[in-house]
Amino acid sequence: MQPLAATPPEPPPDCLLCPRLAAFRHDNAQLFPDWHNAPVPAFGSAEARLLVVGLAPGLRGANRTGRPFTGDYAGDLLYAMLIEFGYARGRYGRAADDGLELVDCRITNGVRCVPPENKPVGSEIKACRPFLAGEIAAMPNLRVILSLGLISHNTVLAALNERPSAWKFVHGARHALPGGPILADSYHCSRYNTNTGRLTEAMFRDVFTGIGAIV
Repeated sequence: MQPLAATPPEPPPDCLLCPRLAAFRHDNAQLFPDWHNAPVPAFGSAEARLLVVGLAPGLRGANRTGRPFTGDYAGDLLYAMLIEFGYARGRYGRAADDGLELVDCRITNGVRCVPPENKPVGSEIKACRPFLAGEIAAMPNLRVILSLGLISHNTVLAALNERPSAWKFVHGARHALPGGPILADSYHCSRYNTNTGRLTEAMFRDVFTGIGAIV
């Protein structure tokens, strides 16, 4: 029998670990009082074998809806791929109440609060790292971590006490970390990356095909 998952740690709604991010949340709450405007919790079961890790919530995406990668273009592509490969079921409707369910998959971010200009600074990434480390530790069946982008890749490695210099980020790479899960790399599924051709749907699909051979 597999051990039951522990409850992964989550920052409180009024988290003050990062003053700049707390101030930005406060300002957005004044401008958009109906938005989530708080640390965005992970989505999916802690029993899952696949963990997808992004960088941080988007201002008009997860910061608005309260669910990772929900409400912006990156979510359109990510959830379409998860549905295609059987890691999600239902209809993705760009809203946290669209009824979409994840299957053997969990989604989170290295930084839980939206940063100005979508760019967290190093101290903010470090301050939020214990939540990611605790989340990984609380997933007893975890087989693969998919990092979306270089910063996510480095954040995952730091959370696992691995040196980023020992495991270079390469799109499509799969790193067999010692005593831990496989770390799979992909360019972030942002509109900028897809518009510039840095990441195509075919490239993203190949990443999931490779993950499917492991999970």
